[in-house]
Amino acid sequence: MLLVTNSTQVPFYFILMGIPGFEVFHTWISIPFCCLYAVSLMGNTTILAVIRSEPSLREPMYLFLSMLALTDLGLTLTTLPTVMGIFWCSASEISFEACFAQFFFLHGFSFMESSVLLAMSFDRYVAICCPLHYVSILTNRVVSRIGIAIICRCVVAVLPPLFLLKRLPFCGSNHLSHSYCLHQDMIRLVCADTTINNWYGFVLALLIITLDPLLIVFSYALILRSVLRVGSQVERLRALNNCLSHILAVLVLFVPMVGLSMTHRFAKHAPPIVHVLMANIYVLAPPVINPIIYSVKTKQIRRRIFLLFSHRPL
Repeated sequence: MLLVTNSTQVPFYFILMGIPGFEVFHTWISIPFCCLYAVSLMGNTTILAVIRSEPSLREPMYLFLSMLALTDLGLTLTTLPTVMGIFWCSASEISFEACFAQFFFLHGFSFMESSVLLAMSFDRYVAICCPLHYVSILTNRVVSRIGIAIICRCVVAVLPPLFLLKRLPFCGSNHLSHSYCLHQDMIRLVCADTTINNWYGFVLALLIITLDPLLIVFSYALILRSVLRVGSQVERLRALNNCLSHILAVLVLFVPMVGLSMTHRFAKHAPPIVHVLMANIYVLAPPVINPIIYSVKTKQIRRRIFLLFSHRPL
């Protein structure tokens, strides 16, 4: 046991957890995790390289896609060191400062992904409902401002819970339940009143985890209404197919996010493997699946990737 009355009085560290009950198999378990991280790194890097190398892909849709790929890369690189460190080297200790740094980037990139998907839904709305004004509305300057607003929004959202948690004393056990530092996991080790933290977390959940999906659903309701007014069934299918990649990316992010939040709030006594599984899906699913979705469903991206790896002249 490690007793700390104030996080600044003595050096403090947390103990991260791998897969509970399967510690002897960590070397074997590391193989699929390593493959997933490799797919994420290679897939998102390829998306960025393709968009950067092709001038015709500098449209708002692909600029937002590059933001999504950057966010997924950040999410991957945030968790990779601790996850693979546990599986390969049994390096389960993480310092107080490093844990809070990982807390900041992990939740920051997660909220950033939600914000980027919201921006992409606005892009799809303008492209389908206001096609004649698309170029004048979503200029490169507007896209840049949206990107800056997304970064500011996520920093403002993550810093308060970080400082609210850092000021509280941690005492008793210093064992976390996951291979990285999650706010929901860290706050249960606090031996003080966490009412303010809980209320802020509730408000944050309403503003991001709840509001972003609602706004995305609202934008697609407007898109669907506009599409149904189109006379040709072929045009309807084409419009809906253009939105399919984004809809899948939204589901890949928000289903695990809501599942993890519900598990921590309403299934506290569930087996540890359930919490670990949900947390790993939440962190790994979007960075791994998003590049696959956009590579398969977006013709321009698929074609450029094929040309890139076949070494044919562009």
